[in-house]
Amino acid sequence: MPLSFKPFADESSVVTVDQMTVENRLDRVIVTGSIEITHDKEGLAKAEALLALLQPVLQHLQQQTGLPDHVVTAAPATTANPFLGNKGS
Repeated sequence: MPLSFKPFADESSVVTVDQMTVENRLDRVIVTGSIEITHDKEGLAKAEALLALLQPVLQHLQQQTGLPDHVVTAAPATTANPFLGNKGS
């Protein structure tokens, strides 16, 4: 895990552990994919990497005062397909 990953600090940091991806945003951290933690040294290493990645997220949130109950997300904007010309989107 890169030491430069700071939760909620930028819109570009991405970290991958196994098949799981963690994306940084200013108002959220997005976790997608899957991780297989097996009962062996490889599984231990993956579990440690996952904990090291998510522990700072938890600590950051716990230190905040006045957290909102829910962050409102904007719906993605629809853009006309430039390959269809004037035939629609």
